[in-house]
Amino acid sequence: MAGSAQENLTIVITEFILLGFGNLHELQTFLFMACLVIYLVTVTGNLLIITVVLADGCLHTPMYFFLGNLSTLEICYTSTIVPKMLRTFLTFWEMVPFLGCLAQLYIFGSMRVIECCLLSIMSYDRCLAIYSPLRYAAVMNFKVCLQLAVGCWVTGLLAPLITVVWTSRLPFCASNEIDHFFCDFVPLLRLSCTDTHVIQSLSFIVCACVGLIPFLLTLASYYKIILTIWKIPSTTGKLRGFSTFLYHPYQLAEVH
Repeated sequence: MAGSAQENLTIVITEFILLGFGNLHELQTFLFMACLVIYLVTVTGNLLIITVVLADGCLHTPMYFFLGNLSTLEICYTSTIVPKMLRTFLTFWEMVPFLGCLAQLYIFGSMRVIECCLLSIMSYDRCLAIYSPLRYAAVMNFKVCLQLAVGCWVTGLLAPLITVVWTSRLPFCASNEIDHFFCDFVPLLRLSCTDTHVIQSLSFIVCACVGLIPFLLTLASYYKIILTIWKIPSTTGKLRGFSTFLYHPYQLAEVH
């Protein structure tokens, strides 16, 4: 009888309730206005960056190409989470269909992976501009930049698939209330009525692979940047090297 009841309950749960910040009722209006302003500023700022990069031919360089990709990513990132979160401030909870919850989980995971990859590629771009400025334009041509950007997006779109598909096959019978403001992985697993150690281990392996490799590449790039600038004999050259690192790739040729 208990097993039959559990199966029926599992079938009934086809949607989840996001509780959001339900324990902060007196601050709901303030939090809604604050998050709405931050969201609008974030989206507007990133749209402005994309527009300027596309419109100004002087900014058609690898650095600004990747910056445009990062701005696009930030818009997708915030738009995946914030609108639902804002609704929880108004309604104190938000109903999300099962497939909608999985979609949010997948998109959020993808955006995190793409961000790691893009930041790693951007650090490599800066490293190449400083370490080998005379070869920079030849190596980082448009075709290479496009391939790197596509690689980041494809990696991000593929990496969370295994975890999300496995999560979709879990039976959920404990509750349908997610104590969070979006469908995150860990709060969702807590609602499952089966052992989740395997999927947690699988998720850890995937996160370690897609997170550790870009991190090590970023670390190596920054190490090479600092080492290269440190070897410049003059203080003025060092300052101009750091200025190039922070702003524009083509000025470093003057340092040498």
